[in-house]
Amino acid sequence: MEVQRVTALPHASEMDPSRPTVVLLDLTLLEGIEHDRRRVAELAGVAAIVGLGDPGAHAPDPAFPTDLLSSYFPADAPAATIHTLLRGAFRHAVSLVAAHMAREERAMRHRELAELTSVGVALSTERNLLALLEMILTQARRITSSDAASLYLVERGENGGPPSALRFRLSQNYSIKDLPFSEVTVPIDHGSLAGYTAATGEPLVIEDVYLLPNDVSYRQNRSFDEKFGYRTKSVLVIPMRTHRDEIIGVLQLINRKRQREVMLTSNEIIEQQVLPYDQQSVELVSALASQAAVAIENSLLYEDIEKLFEGFVTAAVTAIEQRDPTTSGHSGRVATLTVGLAEAVARGGVGPYRGLQFTREQLRELRYAGLLHDFGKVGVREQVLIKQKKLYPWDLDVIRHRFAFLLQRADLQFERERADYLLSHGAAQYEEFIARLEQMRRTRRNELNRFLDAIVQANEPTILPEGSFHELKEINERTYIDFEGVERPLLGDEELRFLMIRKGNLDDRERREIESHVTHTYRFLEQIPWTRELRRIPEIAYGHHEKLNGSGYPRRVTGPEIPVQTRMMTIADIFDALTATDRPYKRAVPAERALDILSEEAREGMIDPNLLRTFIEAKIFLALREGLGTRG
Repeated sequence: MEVQRVTALPHASEMDPSRPTVVLLDLTLLEGIEHDRRRVAELAGVAAIVGLGDPGAHAPDPAFPTDLLSSYFPADAPAATIHTLLRGAFRHAVSLVAAHMAREERAMRHRELAELTSVGVALSTERNLLALLEMILTQARRITSSDAASLYLVERGENGGPPSALRFRLSQNYSIKDLPFSEVTVPIDHGSLAGYTAATGEPLVIEDVYLLPNDVSYRQNRSFDEKFGYRTKSVLVIPMRTHRDEIIGVLQLINRKRQREVMLTSNEIIEQQVLPYDQQSVELVSALASQAAVAIENSLLYEDIEKLFEGFVTAAVTAIEQRDPTTSGHSGRVATLTVGLAEAVARGGVGPYRGLQFTREQLRELRYAGLLHDFGKVGVREQVLIKQKKLYPWDLDVIRHRFAFLLQRADLQFERERADYLLSHGAAQYEEFIARLEQMRRTRRNELNRFLDAIVQANEPTILPEGSFHELKEINERTYIDFEGVERPLLGDEELRFLMIRKGNLDDRERREIESHVTHTYRFLEQIPWTRELRRIPEIAYGHHEKLNGSGYPRRVTGPEIPVQTRMMTIADIFDALTATDRPYKRAVPAERALDILSEEAREGMIDPNLLRTFIEAKIFLALREGLGTRG
């Protein structure tokens, strides 16, 4: 017991609330604070106050705050009375300390619960596995003041078999910075601390791991301590269980410290600082481990879903390219350019896109939309999809055979007339006749060859000037007699219609069929149960042929209805279509010319000028030359 004489009433803030204290309060002390009741009330909250009256004053002076006193006696009271009253006051002081400790315990438990709740929320929102493991270790060390920690994950058995090993995935050490790390496996057995906990599901609480009793099977591997001059002492090993009571990993905490910020750099500091893990630490870490297990399981499940989607997307792109080999690599290049443009916008967009950011999930959503934007081509007839010229190959073959027949007929006609002349006239003037006949045959053959050349040339997908179809119309007006003796046009009306396509190689019906691939894409993608982060893939892909001025297809929507991600994809799609060298039905244009064409479309209000500016200034198109695409 410590006794102090004071000349001024102490402040409540100066008192140690964890130590029982009794204050003898007389009128002199009260006068010193000018009878400040609030001051006395604050003091009564942390100490027992006993009133000390003048000799002979058996009742408290009216100046005393009697409701705040635990007892009262005059200065000349008998010693036995004083002892009894002081003992009672000390009991009251002890009850104040108990109440304070209870409040502190309650507050601490509240803080711990709040911390665990906040940690749980943070764990539930983190999808990246490595970042999640880092967070788990950091929080476990923080709530237990641990110097170091390690985390092991159970290796999944092949084909659903039982797990047989733990993989050492992450470690942290406050006292040793920049530790080299390599993943290793640990058997799930009773030989190691982590293996024992994973095998039995029981936590290990070890006061000094160097002093393990001989009757336990597990031992600490001291190679780390020996290599880095560290001293592992107190250890807590906790299994991480899922909601199905399956152990998914093991959390190992090392060296609980009195002061969190102290570095364990010597044996002396270790002896002073390191504490054994108490029951409260076990309860806290067990609660955290349960939350961590669920978060890890969700993260692994999310990874599996990502792999599933990645496999599906890869298979879908393969299906597209097998149906349309002429555009092989287009989907990948569009995805690369679109994501590159989104990243450039996030680094420094212009106009309304200044400050626009995309999350990792949004970039993945955009990449998938780019890869799948043409998947609807599986719903387009293959003959239309891979059509390279204005006429289908078999139609041109029919025309070639027709002209070959007519050329052969001209030769037969020549031989027939030559023979008839010899039978009728003999050798008289034969040479002159043959010369005229040969000239007629040559003229006929040259004309047929010229017509066929004109047809073959017209079959190429180009943009023809007015009047360029005059010769085709002339051929259409010519007739011939077929094998059955029926007179037919040298070039059929349907053949003429296809050859007179002024732009590209498709007629209106075929073009509508090709354009329908956008709707097919949307309807197909809508049927897929995308995750919440990928739910906009159908919408993004749907509009990649729309134009801001409403001149696109299939819905002819305008700017406000076209998402910014779709606007980016439109630029990427047009650029790749213009510069692609793998399109047999058109010539590739240089990148500079493609950018000029895009700029013209921007001026006409068809594509977004601000996004195009970023595309050009950030040189996004160079990504393909740097090997990110399939084209050099």
